[in-house]
Amino acid sequence: QVQLVESGGGLVQAGGSLRLSCAASGRAFSTYAVGWFRQGPGMEREFVAHINRNNNIYYGDSVKGRFTISRDNNKNTVALQMNNLKPEDTAVYYCAATTYDSRWYTQSSSYPHWGQGTQVTVSS
Repeated sequence: QVQLVESGGGLVQAGGSLRLSCAASGRAFSTYAVGWFRQGPGMEREFVAHINRNNNIYYGDSVKGRFTISRDNNKNTVALQMNNLKPEDTAVYYCAATTYDSRWYTQSSSYPHWGQGTQVTVSS
């Protein structure tokens, strides 16, 4: 069983940057695929980025070219570097993990383990 804790959220002006971190506890974190999702007010949970155990990476269309996902298995962390932030990026950001890496990585139901979320607010 893995437990996830997100950090790094906050308030930033449009065009600014934030770096989110997802810290995992438990063994064999390197075998997990990890995804970032976000949920804005009144919105459905949206896929942001995914990195699997082989460091294959995928992004949602709305963040391509602006966000970068990376992992450090020695530190049991996955980071989400967010640049050129826009007001529409405002949301609670969640990291999620699964030991079963499937083609359905954009679906939140593919991840059994979730963090509590961290708020990101981008002002215009």
